[in-house]
Amino acid sequence: MTWENFYLICFAVGFAFSFMAFLGGGLRWHFHMPHLPHAHGMHVPAPHAPAGAPAAGTPKAVLQTQVSPFNFVTFTAFLAWFGGIGYLLTRFSRMWFAMGLFIALLSGIGGASVIYLFLSRVLMSSEENLDPADFDMVGVLGKLCVSIREGGTGELIYSQGGTRRVCGARSEDGAAIAKGTEVVVTRYEKGIAYVQLWSELSGEES
Repeated sequence: MTWENFYLICFAVGFAFSFMAFLGGGLRWHFHMPHLPHAHGMHVPAPHAPAGAPAAGTPKAVLQTQVSPFNFVTFTAFLAWFGGIGYLLTRFSRMWFAMGLFIALLSGIGGASVIYLFLSRVLMSSEENLDPADFDMVGVLGKLCVSIREGGTGELIYSQGGTRRVCGARSEDGAAIAKGTEVVVTRYEKGIAYVQLWSELSGEES
């Protein structure tokens, strides 16, 4: 096998696996908006799920913030750069093979380093951690955009994670609640928020 073929195989393997890793999400990259306060900047303390039980709405994915320099993505990047530069030098120059090998190795390490820095400093930074509290529905303050009939279901509009959201809502005690009323989520089950009047919890109602 010639050096030209060796470099070409390295490039093909590295590029193919890099592409597969990108499509398959090999490192499970995650993005989410910074946490912002709930609507009106209020969060009413409320009982949470028992210890060991996941809070309602908590994302299942867990982000690994520690990334090793020696991982699948950086390895495939090294192969692609090493093989690509080595092939070009062998194919289109008369450089001594040892010098070409050295330059190809440096190029591979450089390419892998760039990918690693991008992963560790940008995509996997500590600021990007998923905080379960950002997705906890209990204590969220919002307004009804669709009234709740007695024993029925309406719709609640609220702000969470910097995004306006809507979900089904029912009265905690089964009473009717008019559209536009401010309410607080006391529990969240199967996509339905059970709410109570904010005026009752805050003591504004005599």
